[in-house]
Amino acid sequence: MRALAGHLMDAGRIDLRDTWTRHLAGLLAVAAAILILFAHDVFDLVTIWWTSSTFSHCLFVPLLIGWLVQQRRAALRMIDPTVWMPGLAWVAAGNFAWLVGDAAGVGMIRHFGLVMMIQGAVLGMLGPAVGRGLVFPLCYAFFMVPFGAEIVPPLQLLTAKIAMALLGMVGVPAHIEGIFITIPSGYFEVAEACSGAKFVIAMAAYGVLVCHVCFRSWTRRALFLASALGLSVLANGVRAFATIYVAHKTSVDAAVGFDHVVYGWLFFGLVMAAVMATAWPFFDRKPGEVPFDPRNIPLAGVVARPVSSTVGMALALLLAGPAWSMVSAVRSQPLPVAFGLPTITGWQRSAMPQAYPWKPRFDGADGFVQGRFADARGHVVDVVIARYARQGEGRELVGFGQGAADPDSEWVWSSPASAPGQARGEQITAPGPVVRHVVSFYRVGRGPLTGSAAQVKLATLRARLLADDQRAVAILVSAEDSERHNADAAIGAFLHDAGRVEDLADAAIAIR
Repeated sequence: MRALAGHLMDAGRIDLRDTWTRHLAGLLAVAAAILILFAHDVFDLVTIWWTSSTFSHCLFVPLLIGWLVQQRRAALRMIDPTVWMPGLAWVAAGNFAWLVGDAAGVGMIRHFGLVMMIQGAVLGMLGPAVGRGLVFPLCYAFFMVPFGAEIVPPLQLLTAKIAMALLGMVGVPAHIEGIFITIPSGYFEVAEACSGAKFVIAMAAYGVLVCHVCFRSWTRRALFLASALGLSVLANGVRAFATIYVAHKTSVDAAVGFDHVVYGWLFFGLVMAAVMATAWPFFDRKPGEVPFDPRNIPLAGVVARPVSSTVGMALALLLAGPAWSMVSAVRSQPLPVAFGLPTITGWQRSAMPQAYPWKPRFDGADGFVQGRFADARGHVVDVVIARYARQGEGRELVGFGQGAADPDSEWVWSSPASAPGQARGEQITAPGPVVRHVVSFYRVGRGPLTGSAAQVKLATLRARLLADDQRAVAILVSAEDSERHNADAAIGAFLHDAGRVEDLADAAIAIR
């Protein structure tokens, strides 16, 4: 009897190994199809990881996921994998998310869709029981997506305010204007790289991992994560203050040297060490504790289906998004050949040089014109019109690097500025300092004028998903701001005399 039981157990293990082999082969086939069909997005992801210091921590996320799966390997061997149709529904959701990101020109949404498709492939080809065992590694995969760039401007302003508060505490006279701080010995900018965004984003990924590995209590997890993120922001403000304080006590050159020594991943490592040292006594998960118990995972309720047919269904779902994107692309409408700056009553073209060269950035624009106008009252403005027959990857009305402040120039965003209700106002600054106010209007197809990047993306999304009119235009009106010349007054006078900005936009892309 013992021999027979041992034989049956051995046979069961062989069958289970064969089952895992079939399902892993199916998963490999679907994953390979995802990587091939969306190779451009995979390449974009890896390029961002490798070239952007803000998202370099993403390089470690796949390795951490592998480690998390390895922790669960013994428990997973006790589960019989099976195909699961709701998992393929998640593949379809990811494919639609990719299509939305492609239509709106938002790489982050495409990348989220890519991760969702891979998650759905795991769920669809291995089943809900395996999915329950891998729920944290699958969710942690979202940290492979470079997200969080939107918090850079608020963090710049917050870092500057923290530095100003600390300077006031130690009696250093200082003046703040947006992200620029002036003290008697120098002029400092809280640049994008100094905002602390990369520390906050990396700390979020690190903190979530620690919450899972070291804590069982959700209250302790929440307190740890909130403390870690808050300390990252505060520590970066202290670093900015210390740099300015060193300049006040010594010289700007000494402060730059101090900042180069303190700033970077060494600084972040010290912050992480402080966070871990503080939290260590409150860890409530034992080292080496099994992440999950397979005996607690329900295995019933799944209908057995062939692996090969499920792979075929997954491939059909994966092709849907790229196919519709191609259909939408061929239905775009051309732009008129004639294109130039408008004629405005009371304003003349001016050859007066700019105090500091300024040219906004609109990569891939199908038309770009820029000119300077002046009126009899002494107002001077710069006008830019950029237009697109169809937006796409790397050629968008709004996006990273696009717009008033070209990141490859000396112009930097410093603060919001006043603007009409349907426009975006911002203040940008160049060495000198030279201050400039910019009012930006955007229009997609026959939609309303807007200054909101989110509304531009939504209008672009709608036009491309419905294969509608995809022509788009940006109109920027800008003026230098100084004691002698009020930028807002000049911009307001020009817009008043120009009349309806909608008419200027329509003329640029031949809507009417």
